Amino acid sequence: MNLIDRYIIKQFVNTLVFSILALYIIFLVVSMLENLDKFLDAGVSVTIIIQYYLYYFPEILKLLTPVAMLLATLFSVGRLANLNEITAMRTGGLSLYRLMLPLLILSNLLSFGQLYFNGWIVPKAIEKKLFIEQKYLKKVSESGGPIYNLYMRDSPNSNLNMQYYNADTKLGNKIGIEYFTDNINPRMNKRISAETLTWDSLSMKWKLIDGFVRNYDYKNRQKVMIEKFDTLEVELNLKHDQIKQMKKTIAEMNYSEVYNYLQTLKQGGREVTKEMTSYYGDFAYPFANFIVVLFVVPFASIRKKGGVAVQIAAALVIAFSYLIFTKVSQTIGTSIHLSPELSGWGANIIFFVGGLINLLRSKA
Repeated sequence: MNLIDRYIIKQFVNTLVFSILALYIIFLVVSMLENLDKFLDAGVSVTIIIQYYLYYFPEILKLLTPVAMLLATLFSVGRLANLNEITAMRTGGLSLYRLMLPLLILSNLLSFGQLYFNGWIVPKAIEKKLFIEQKYLKKVSESGGPIYNLYMRDSPNSNLNMQYYNADTKLGNKIGIEYFTDNINPRMNKRISAETLTWDSLSMKWKLIDGFVRNYDYKNRQKVMIEKFDTLEVELNLKHDQIKQMKKTIAEMNYSEVYNYLQTLKQGGREVTKEMTSYYGDFAYPFANFIVVLFVVPFASIRKKGGVAVQIAAALVIAFSYLIFTKVSQTIGTSIHLSPELSGWGANIIFFVGGLINLLRSKA
């Protein structure tokens, strides 16, 4: 890394930090106007309010980083252009590709860092933030507590229904497990019902307590054979940890937990294409940092009439175009049955191609 690279990175990082802090302060003021009176009415201490907004910061940072990257790139590179420093560098033999190389490397590293941050740090912060909201603001949570009326397809030929399950005590009640001949022309050939279900942590299996097994013999005039049992060990694909995970909202899950949760729902017969598209879209979102640099540097490196006003307008147009198209491309991809991976990454792919075209058209 030479002196020019360090100079460009210093200008960019300083502007990036300032952009993040400025945008965060705006969000902070808006949120405080909305919630501060609620905290005061509830008699919440200043310490708890500070904790709340500290836990809120990662969630806001997740949303703001690509926008801050956009502003930082425009202003830092635009400043170099307005001071004729880019002209001097290019006169000295440096191409635009070489000038933007340190920014591309830095943005790529930041994208991978934000991927981990968004996927594993932010959910923990959201969980703690929601806890404060529930405890002090009395907001109703979508997560936590027992699970009611669980109905899932455990396998292609079996269904599981449960009236109630407490993941803390590992107990459920009013259990029904239905087995079918096949999934093309299904006919129920067996049903197990029980008052209680419990998870055995040692054997890692389910145990049913106080129930009946009904076997249906269609060849013998639909004869039903009933057997009562006190305790019965049963094999299910659905495990305790998978049910326990359902207590959380998706926002509180890390990326691994979200994937496992969606696979559990899919296994249970739920259509999860929309959710999987959003999952892959969350993976793609941090890499907007790299695309921003690719797209904006050629634009900002040329001096323009209007100066800062033009740059701010350009930043807003590009940022909102990307954010809007992210949701639009996911919706269109789902409606025309594209794969969730392609739908989730669609906006990034299109803007990446647009950035390359923009870069190739510039006088590098």
